[in-house]
Amino acid sequence: MATTIKQNIIKEIEVEKAKVSNLYRIKSETKKFTDQLFLTLFDKETDVTNGMDELEKQFKNLADLVCFKEEDPCREIWTDFMKKLPEILRKLNKDACFIKDNDPAANSIDEVYLAYPGFYAIAIYRLSNALLEFGLPIVPRLMSECAHTSTGTDINPGAKIGNPFFIDHATGVVIGETCEIEDRVKIYQGVTLGALLVDKNLRNIKRHPTIKSDVTIYANATILGGKTIIGEGSTIGGNVWLTKSVDNKSTVTHKMMMKINENNE
Repeated sequence: MATTIKQNIIKEIEVEKAKVSNLYRIKSETKKFTDQLFLTLFDKETDVTNGMDELEKQFKNLADLVCFKEEDPCREIWTDFMKKLPEILRKLNKDACFIKDNDPAANSIDEVYLAYPGFYAIAIYRLSNALLEFGLPIVPRLMSECAHTSTGTDINPGAKIGNPFFIDHATGVVIGETCEIEDRVKIYQGVTLGALLVDKNLRNIKRHPTIKSDVTIYANATILGGKTIIGEGSTIGGNVWLTKSVDNKSTVTHKMMMKINENNE
């Protein structure tokens, strides 16, 4: 009786499982590839030549897993991506210096590289964004999930982010797919740069805000909408909710209503 029940359950699971074609090994292989990227680009003990050879091998294994069409030669993306790595590294070094120069708690550039979740999230964004440009399926999004899992920061690889860029504390930051961020922008924890509406029909429309250069956005601010533009040099205070554009050099603050009952005993 127990065997029959088990067989029926297995059949039901197999029917449902046949509706999807997930290979969960893609997630672990993407994490492995992402870790190797960091070792090759940032670790002094990792030989660059050996690191690049290992990256190429891992990348081609990933390409074989995610590129299901024979006419779509994903393996060839590697050379184009490899050419971009020096420029990505230059940008990340600039990001790291910007963080160190603006955060009084940063004691050294090594501390930024090794201990700052915001830098880790930015680094994965820049690497995944480059792969997305070349049309590699699934992997860029899974790379962004590596950062999301580790830091609580969710940056869609399709976003456009200038250089340098600073995310402080990182936890809870959300940056949507069509968001555009210019240079020298500073963002604090809990900031959401999102869409006004979640609707599949809006897929090819700009849904997320534009943040001009030299803007600072403080903790837990929410800025929504594809037509929303935060003008250059503006400061957006903590807990602000914005769905409309603001001019250059604006200061936007949240007015909190608080009543404190005094104890007269």
